Amino acid sequence: MLTPEVPMSHSVAGEPSSAGRRRAAPLTTAVYSAAEWDLLTSLPGRVLVAAAAPGPGRPERGVLAGLAGLDAVAAGRAFDSDLVRAVVAAIYARHDGAPQPGEQLTDLVDLLAACRAGVRVLHRRADPADSAAYRQWVQSVAARVCRAAPGAANQPPGPADRRFLDRLGGALGLG
Repeated sequence: MLTPEVPMSHSVAGEPSSAGRRRAAPLTTAVYSAAEWDLLTSLPGRVLVAAAAPGPGRPERGVLAGLAGLDAVAAGRAFDSDLVRAVVAAIYARHDGAPQPGEQLTDLVDLLAACRAGVRVLHRRADPADSAAYRQWVQSVAARVCRAAPGAANQPPGPADRRFLDRLGGALGLG
């Protein structure tokens, strides 16, 4: 028996809902082209790499920052958003180690352009709550990496990192 489509949503804090409503096979991916899905599934990794990269005024980051970013990506499995959970599942399903489209190292301008393209895809195809959850989740990956600077674990990001996060948030349509 088919069950009716449950509206995709997330909690305000991005935590799993207490109701625990999850379908075994979300239909989320069916609405995206292969190129759109590749874009959405590659952005979290690209953001993690960009957030961990040193830059003018940004500290050198080590393994702990990368682990913090991976933890933030994995945290998407608990979101009350079909889209975020489907993206995380797709990321973890890639087990061959081959680079995925868009996962190559790019400069910040390219990353921000990709984020804006992702926002356009979400605007056209995603439920507004899923779109917001995805964009907030991607931003949270960068924020966790930026807070994991050596010697400053879980400290507020410095000025250069705040500028990076502000630009990323703007490209993601969050501010």
